[in-house]
Amino acid sequence: MLKGKTALITGSSSGIGLATAHVLAKQGINLILHGLMDETEGIALAKEFSTKYNIKTLFDGANLMDSAAIATFMDRAIDVMGSIDILINNAGIQHTESVDTFPTNKWDAIIAINLTAAFHTIQKSLPCMKANGWGRIINIASVHGLVASLNKSAYVAAKHGLVGLTKVVALECGEQGITANSICPGFVDTAILTDQIQQFADENGIPVEQAKRDIVIQKQAVPKMMDPRQIGEFILFLCSDAAHTISGAALPMDGAWTAQ
Repeated sequence: MLKGKTALITGSSSGIGLATAHVLAKQGINLILHGLMDETEGIALAKEFSTKYNIKTLFDGANLMDSAAIATFMDRAIDVMGSIDILINNAGIQHTESVDTFPTNKWDAIIAINLTAAFHTIQKSLPCMKANGWGRIINIASVHGLVASLNKSAYVAAKHGLVGLTKVVALECGEQGITANSICPGFVDTAILTDQIQQFADENGIPVEQAKRDIVIQKQAVPKMMDPRQIGEFILFLCSDAAHTISGAALPMDGAWTAQ
């Protein structure tokens, strides 16, 4: 059912986005890749996917802090690929600091990339989906879209906003064959946590692998970080016909973090 459809994944040059790209490409889904790499590297990545999976691909390195750049990116993607059937808003950045000293520029960047960019990509994708009578919008939120943690004011605000935005889209598009859901992961073994893990390891004089476990068990009952590919497999399920009535949900993949 999914072969030949086109998916756009923001932040797909690494981590969750890259792992998801491989999962979807294996099913014959065409890909619009996006990430923080130069044009030459991006084109090479797209060609690698095209060759390996025999699919149509496109790369764009649009600045997600710039609404005009997003509009150009989306228009180009639709023009070249013909449609956007699956939209995965995955790109995100992080900064940790208490509210009273949190830098204004960091707040603005986190809100822009983690929340506002998703609004723009959704708005640009909906006409294609409505015309086709089918669409899947999947926003990678976070457990922090459901609960808060210290020193993450901007990230928590953005992810809570993303969960709310997803619910509105689901309500507005429910009769048009379009679903919208948020995935709310706990600890995922990606580069966004590298500095936090290393700092914890250094402060406690322990190996990095032990630091990973010790950090995780502070919040989760399941004492292990998730592999990014697991999120990709869950996204694939949400794109399937079996999930056509799952919409407007904030779906935890958090090792029982929010069960407490």
